[in-house]
Amino acid sequence: MKEPFDSVIQEFAKEVGCTGPVAVEGGKTRWNLHGLPTPGTNIIRAPRGDITHMPEEMTVKVRAGTTVMELHKHLKENGQRTSLPERGGTVGGAIAVGENDLNLLGKGRVRDAVLQIRYISADGEIITCGAPVVKNVSGFSLHKLMVGSLGTLGVIAETTLRTNPIPDVSTWITASSKNPLVIFNALYKPSAVLWDGETIWVHLEGHVSDVTNQRKALFNLGNFEEVEDAPGLPRYRWSMKPSDLIQIDREETGNFVASIGVGTLWADRPQTRKPVDLISERITKELKHQFDPDGRLNPGRTFL
Repeated sequence: MKEPFDSVIQEFAKEVGCTGPVAVEGGKTRWNLHGLPTPGTNIIRAPRGDITHMPEEMTVKVRAGTTVMELHKHLKENGQRTSLPERGGTVGGAIAVGENDLNLLGKGRVRDAVLQIRYISADGEIITCGAPVVKNVSGFSLHKLMVGSLGTLGVIAETTLRTNPIPDVSTWITASSKNPLVIFNALYKPSAVLWDGETIWVHLEGHVSDVTNQRKALFNLGNFEEVEDAPGLPRYRWSMKPSDLIQIDREETGNFVASIGVGTLWADRPQTRKPVDLISERITKELKHQFDPDGRLNPGRTFL
């Protein structure tokens, strides 16, 4: 017996169809990532709204076209949030890109927050993968595969996400620092530790007592002061080994802001793309062929 779907999801599946190139447009905050849709591609929008929040279960179901800001505004009424980044984009776009929030250390990864995804396949079928519960160990984690795939394996229509409580206290603290690891290692659980080679910014969130203790530890290490927010981030996002972030070459990056302990760097210049090893390339191409043999989903982009 087929699972019943609401009419909005069914209409979206018809719009995706089963022939011809198609791509979904969200907030376009990362529209140029890994290529652009080829000319002639049918650009559509995912359905939005229909937010079903279950605070006691710490989950929320939402359509992919809903903005992350709109979702978090709804969740805030019950003192909760998700790990999705607020950059003006949509829920589906954030999942398709797979880019984590600036406060990754505190919020967790987007991939871990996705419990279930309902997507439209290349042949126009509505597919549900994962389960709308936090504790689920059955079957393959197909929904995790959709995170970061840039809509090239399936078109996301709806998702169920894990939520977490909004912290009691949130504060940014900054100081001059040449060695961010000393600061990072002195902290219990920072939400973010950012560094531009000269200055460090620390984001502390949590219970009042925990934040107070970490704040005292920081002020014992140097001349820290509180600021309103994080620093502005340069345009290009790099992925690096966390251990390499304190050995950055400014000649290569220009101005930068590094996320210590994470392996993410924002720089004035784009990262030089390294050659993909043959095994990864073969696996990726095989995945694409299995999910989209005609290459009609988001043509022109690759998640390699």
